[in-house]
Amino acid sequence: MKNFSNHLTDKELVRQYKYTKDERALEVLIKRYLSQIYGFARNYTGNKDNASDITQEVFVKVWKNINKFDESKSFRTWIFTIAKHTVIDWLRHKTELPLDDSFDLADDSPSVLEQLMSKETSGKLSFAMTKLPSNYSSVIKLYINDGLNFREISETLKAPLNTVKSRYRRGLTLLKNLL
Repeated sequence: MKNFSNHLTDKELVRQYKYTKDERALEVLIKRYLSQIYGFARNYTGNKDNASDITQEVFVKVWKNINKFDESKSFRTWIFTIAKHTVIDWLRHKTELPLDDSFDLADDSPSVLEQLMSKETSGKLSFAMTKLPSNYSSVIKLYINDGLNFREISETLKAPLNTVKSRYRRGLTLLKNLL
């Protein structure tokens, strides 16, 4: 019976935890999202220890606030929003973030994703990602590393859908130029 609720959806697990206080449901949710949240935090901090601390803090916030979660919404979007805010708080204490949205390049290049996926450019890509304004890099990381679609990214970042798409396209263009 260890895997009793692995087949349940996020929504079903949240309901089970909220209404019956079944700790196993929360454990399944944590296991389901642990590596994704850790990877998300690691992408922004670049440090295993800081990513672990942030991940732990995210799940403490989830545990404390799950009763406030609106079940008509996506749990995945909710938890990534918590993770985003936790990372931003951590970054505010560690460094100043440039919030430059002045780039207006709109070259759609189909070969950029192929470049991003190639192993030989991974080192260059990591370096180039550090050179991008955070509003572009965050969208690219959420899309490529975390597998979120544009609508989920829009909800997570609380930005209009077309803005997210534009930042993704512009970010890829900037990456292409940097590579």
